[in-house]
Amino acid sequence: MSMLEVRSLSKSFGGLVAVDNVSFKVEKGMIKAIIGPNGAGKTTLFNCVSGNTACDEGEVLLGGVPIQSLAAHRIASLSVGRTFQNIKLFGRMTVLENVMAGRHTRSRSGFLPAMLGLPSVRAEEKKTRERSLEVLDFLGIADLADRDAVSLAFGRQRIVEFARALALEPGLLLLDEPAAGLNMAETDAIAGLIRRIRDERGITIVLIEHDMSLVMGISDEVHVLSSGRTIAEGKPDDVRRNPEVISVYLGEDDA
Repeated sequence: MSMLEVRSLSKSFGGLVAVDNVSFKVEKGMIKAIIGPNGAGKTTLFNCVSGNTACDEGEVLLGGVPIQSLAAHRIASLSVGRTFQNIKLFGRMTVLENVMAGRHTRSRSGFLPAMLGLPSVRAEEKKTRERSLEVLDFLGIADLADRDAVSLAFGRQRIVEFARALALEPGLLLLDEPAAGLNMAETDAIAGLIRRIRDERGITIVLIEHDMSLVMGISDEVHVLSSGRTIAEGKPDDVRRNPEVISVYLGEDDA
């Protein structure tokens, strides 16, 4: 059974078809890339998978269970983590506090126990802090735990966003353009982190990315969209030689 399966997914906005009958599978432990020109429907597809946008038609199955009707917070509670192209850190919180916030869907304490400061709440808070610090250490930024998150350089903020997603302890991680805005050295570092997350934590990863060297270097499979439709899917070497993919990237502007 696949970790994630998308079946005949479609989404339109008025007269614009953003995602047109897209299907694919992601096996457990895989790194799968979704690529395509600007306007190809990649982020809309991610939004439908993560529950941020309702699809018009089709199904999204997590471990064989349909989730397309669930809200984003419910899907997150099923151990689906996500990062965004535009970094969305909490501006008045430290790095550690941002990461701890990533575990909120795992909280079992209700409002009243929290207000009363019950021992179970304090124990859960301690566990959340410990797990969050462990994630920061795994990503090599534990020394930044007490820094204001938005005071960091852009590349460091991107890693903090990774940490916040990992704090959820996801089985599936959706990365929306993780290398956006990064220089070459930072992109190489992010590629290494993505590999480590998969190899050392066993997390299945689906990413949207424009940097083709990163995509071809770390992906097990690549799915190519153009104008909302699938035009190719397969191993990186097969996709890079596909005539239609070459045409879309070199001969057309699909913005």
